[in-house]
Amino acid sequence: MRPSFWSRGATALAEGIFGGTCYLCRGASTGTLCAPCKADLPYLSRPRCPSCGLPTIDGTLCGRCLGERPAFDATVAVFAYAFPADVLVQGLKFRSELALARLLADEMCAEIRSASGVAVDLVVPVPLHDSRLRERGYNQSVEIARGVASRLDIPVTVDACHRVRNTAAQLGLPVNERRKNVRGAFSCTRALDGKTVAVVDDVMTTGATLNEVASTLKQFGAVRVVNWVLARTPPD
Repeated sequence: MRPSFWSRGATALAEGIFGGTCYLCRGASTGTLCAPCKADLPYLSRPRCPSCGLPTIDGTLCGRCLGERPAFDATVAVFAYAFPADVLVQGLKFRSELALARLLADEMCAEIRSASGVAVDLVVPVPLHDSRLRERGYNQSVEIARGVASRLDIPVTVDACHRVRNTAAQLGLPVNERRKNVRGAFSCTRALDGKTVAVVDDVMTTGATLNEVASTLKQFGAVRVVNWVLARTPPD
């Protein structure tokens, strides 16, 4: 089978930026990752809770989701947030390695296609506050969402949902504090009546941010919200 235009483009980009070396081990590679490093990626085990995406024994709802159903309806996650996937996520998020977005979008698309799948009308990346966006210069969720939406031929919008409060970082906060931290942090600029929306983010821990985004989208008319995330880490 001939490689797709996307694959050829990603390979050419990786060779141009990383000089024909693997991003992780710096060994020779014709793509972003060499075959051994790709084989080491910590793909999230199955079966999983259909709501939050965490591995479970039988693939039914986990105890946390049974006890308190989140605002989102389903989660598709690719990796456990562990080495070396965490290096890729951090490289894109904190070190401006934007070429990694293509690799990570490819991985997310493969996982979405292998999941049971729900028809999605619109892809929405988790937004950054304007001040943080100016500081960083880009939104890693936008970079991934654009690649995924293009690959799956689904419309993507970066301005339907806005972060209206510049919240503190969620890292290190207890579950209840994370919920308080993002409460009322988002708003929509357009009606989403009857839409099924996929929300793209890099890492999901407690799901507080994604839950608040989903709640906001449903307030503006979305009937179903699914999370598409790169990495899943168990909540504390």
